[in-house]
Amino acid sequence: MSTSVAAAQWEEARNLRLAARLAQAEPTVPNAGLAREGVLRRAVGLTLEASGCSAPMGSRCRVEVAGGRWVDAEVVGFAGDRTFLMPTAHLEGLLPNARVVQSHQQGEVAVGEGLLGRVIDSDGVPLDGRGPIRAEGHMGLSGVSINPLMREPITRSLDVGVRAINALLPIGRGQRVGLFAGSGVGKSTLLGMMTRFTAADVIVVGLIGERGREVRDFVEATLGEEGLRRSVVVAAPADRPPLARLHGALRATAIAEYYRDQGLHVLLLMDSLTRYAQAQREIGLSVGEPPTTRGYPPSVFAKLPALVERAGNGADGRGSITAFYTVLTEGDDQQEPIADAARAILDGHIVLSRRIADSGQYPAIDVEVSVSRVMQDITDAPWRERIRKLRRLMSAYSTQRDLIAIGAYQRGSDPLVDEALARWPSIMDFLGQDVAEASDVEQSKAALTRLLDDGNL
Repeated sequence: MSTSVAAAQWEEARNLRLAARLAQAEPTVPNAGLAREGVLRRAVGLTLEASGCSAPMGSRCRVEVAGGRWVDAEVVGFAGDRTFLMPTAHLEGLLPNARVVQSHQQGEVAVGEGLLGRVIDSDGVPLDGRGPIRAEGHMGLSGVSINPLMREPITRSLDVGVRAINALLPIGRGQRVGLFAGSGVGKSTLLGMMTRFTAADVIVVGLIGERGREVRDFVEATLGEEGLRRSVVVAAPADRPPLARLHGALRATAIAEYYRDQGLHVLLLMDSLTRYAQAQREIGLSVGEPPTTRGYPPSVFAKLPALVERAGNGADGRGSITAFYTVLTEGDDQQEPIADAARAILDGHIVLSRRIADSGQYPAIDVEVSVSRVMQDITDAPWRERIRKLRRLMSAYSTQRDLIAIGAYQRGSDPLVDEALARWPSIMDFLGQDVAEASDVEQSKAALTRLLDDGNL
């Protein structure tokens, strides 16, 4: 054997022994802030596969792109020695064998009073051109769970300024409610009304997966200067990557948790829960999750309750988060998988009907199929009896709607239908409300009493 070959074999054996010693010592060496660098091996769609970068799930990494720039990404899975990442921004100039370095930046949310009146994106970057935001602290994106036995019960009603909701579907402080609607039936306008009129200390709005044009319209026209003054808007439009949309919902919830922990009463409006679920579906399918119900992977149905359960009353009376989540019903299908899952985990649902909207009535709330699950805890017996009576009248009218429309119904056939016919114009006036009009809880209850106790039929 030549001297050069023997030297090469000796060098290789020495390197193997050194690698083995490092592998044994690695678990016992404390993290000294060193980042292990990996290499990008594959990019399919928005999913990146890297090797040599052993980063834990949920941690941040940086991926080098053309021009010496870097793009942030998050670890969303792994298989063997491959790490799956998803970018938080648009990928441009991605190169084969690009460097992947674990970042020390954690998924934290800057919080503080300086957020009030501001519009930010899913990364906390201001979108309103009013300069940087002064942070008073930081919170984790995933939040901290509250012992369910420590939460304050829902015992107080919340004024949302909408007569049909205040009187017939009373909302409790700390309740989680779904706003179910198809496209173009007025859900954004109804959210804007609640933003302006709700008796809350702070309002946090999450615009997740909506059209970019609607973000400015909501902030300037729907929310307005008065509503924005006590609000924080987190916008992650539809053109943002799925991970950014996911982070937008988490950031809005974390900001609401911060204000709740300060002892404040927060109104959280999330538009929409469906887009949040669709973002998680894109991520889950990209990393190889099997599709189940209508293409949604199992992780979607695990993420939804994890997000919703972060809202509600705080522990030991420390503030509250009353949350409204819009749920898009494709083709007005109320049995769509996300709508069905949302109904099971929320404390009530308000359904907006296209039939009612097409008739010109606003807000287009279908009272007959809407439910507030805490109504029993925040209303007295006379109030509940009036709600049941109005529901019976509306149901009786609905069963005979077709006969009434063609004039075939014979008065005297059913006393309940006769009463509903006599009161119907007043009922429609009661349910309708102008977008600039506010009706508090006491005014709404008084209007309901006048409607049903009026003997002049």
